[in-house]
Amino acid sequence: MSWDGFLNMLKPPGMTSSDMVASVRRLLPRGTRVGHGGTLDPDAAGVLPVCVGRATRLFDYIIDKQKRYVAVLRLGVETDTQDASGTALAVKDASGVTADMVAAGLPRFVGEIDQVPPAYSAIKRGGVRMYALARAGEAPALEPRRVVVDAIRLIADEGDQAFLIEVSCRKGVYIRTLCHDIGRALGVGGHMAALLRVSAGSFDIDQAVTIEALQGAAQAGTLERLMTNMDAPLGHYPALRAPVAARGRVLNGVPMELSACVCPEGLCAGAVVRVYVGDEFAGMGQADDQGVVRMRAVLLDRAEA
Repeated sequence: MSWDGFLNMLKPPGMTSSDMVASVRRLLPRGTRVGHGGTLDPDAAGVLPVCVGRATRLFDYIIDKQKRYVAVLRLGVETDTQDASGTALAVKDASGVTADMVAAGLPRFVGEIDQVPPAYSAIKRGGVRMYALARAGEAPALEPRRVVVDAIRLIADEGDQAFLIEVSCRKGVYIRTLCHDIGRALGVGGHMAALLRVSAGSFDIDQAVTIEALQGAAQAGTLERLMTNMDAPLGHYPALRAPVAARGRVLNGVPMELSACVCPEGLCAGAVVRVYVGDEFAGMGQADDQGVVRMRAVLLDRAEA
C-alpha cells in the first residue's frame, strides 16, 4: 500500500517533536518519508500533526493555520528559557496580583503584536540553532517579529500565583514568550509553567493518538486506519477540479487555464486551491490574474501516469 497522509499524534512532555517523528518512522515501511507539522517544545504536550509520505509536501499548507493552547502562567519568576525548565533570573512578590488583574491585562496581547523570540529557540543564526548559541553563552539579541494572537482568556486561578490561560494564535507565536511578556506587563515577571496544544488547524486533541496506541495499531496491522487522507486538513482551501485528460499537465506542473476547470465562483487572483483531477486529489495550486492555475505541490503518483 501507499503510506501517504497525516497522523494526529498526542505528544507527551519529555519528548521532542523529532523524537515523535522518529518513533512514527520506525513503525512504517523502510524509506517512508515522515515529518511533523509544527514544533512543540520538549516540555510541552498536545497535538502534533505528523506528515507521512507525499503528505510531507503539504507542510507549508498546514503550518500557517490557527493553533489553540492551554498554558499555565506562573507569576513572580522570570527564567532564562521563559519556561519552567530554565534558571531563575529574577524573583518578585506576585502575591498582590489577582485573577481580575490578570484578566484585565490580557486584551493588550490580542491582535497583531510585536514579540521578541526567546534566546532558547530553534531559530537559526549563521546556520546554528539559537538554543545552541544560548547554551554556549553566545546568543545574539533577536529582532521583534510581528505575530497574530486571535484570542486570549483567563480560564482559572490555580493558586500560588499560577493562572490557567487559553490562547488562540497563528504561526510564529511563542506561548512562553507571551507568558513572559504578560508577567512583565503586570510588573512582577512570569514564565510558562506548562503547555498543552489542544488544536492545530483541523487537528484536535480529542482525536489525537498516543505513540503507544500507534504501536498497538502497527502490531495489529491496522495503523493505516489512523491515518487521514492527504486533503483532509485542507478543507479551508477552495477546490478546483481539472478534467481527467489534464492529468499529464498537472503531473508535470504545466499551467492550466481556469476556464478548462470547474472552479469556485469568485475565485480571486492569488488564491491557493486544492486541485483534483476528476475525483483524485492532485495537490495544491495557485490562481493568477491571467486566468491560469499553477501547481505548487504535486501529489500525483508518476508510476500511475
